[in-house]
Amino acid sequence: MVTVVAVSGSRREQSSTRKALQVVLSAARQEGAETELIDLGTVDLPLYHPDVDEQGDSRRLKHQVRDAEAVVIGSPVYHGSYSSTFRNFHDYCSKDEFVDTAVGLVATAGGGSYGPTLEHLRSTVRGVHGHTVPEQVGIRGASRKFDGDTLTDRDLRQRLDELAAAVVAEARRLHPKS
Repeated sequence: MVTVVAVSGSRREQSSTRKALQVVLSAARQEGAETELIDLGTVDLPLYHPDVDEQGDSRRLKHQVRDAEAVVIGSPVYHGSYSSTFRNFHDYCSKDEFVDTAVGLVATAGGGSYGPTLEHLRSTVRGVHGHTVPEQVGIRGASRKFDGDTLTDRDLRQRLDELAAAVVAEARRLHPKS
């Protein structure tokens, strides 16, 4: 069975990024996948240090990514790129974690622009040999798309569902025995 791990690069308590990833994970379960969420706002992950092999929860988190056939990365937009929270996590990950892994991308913007964030995510995933699916989701005015934890935008739900389907399909293509 395909496992999809979502990584939320937000530290906000009421994170639109995490809420969007929960929608993706729900859709992935409908596609027959097992799912897990890594909420980087709740883990012990010190600032990456290249001279220290493992710190905090890094070993466990790397294994979760390495063992998954698919990863969906979500990040809020900060200064036209992804969050420092996600960047720190990503510094711990290498080709060992992402090789032959289907990857989906979600960027949540408080305002309007999310394009550079998705572009930066694609570039860094390519650098660690992940297989980014063409479907990706950028969300303008992300906090206004939810009423509490409930997604209220039907078109956005469809896009997130399509992203989940694409990631699961790519994972199955890459790992036909899963």
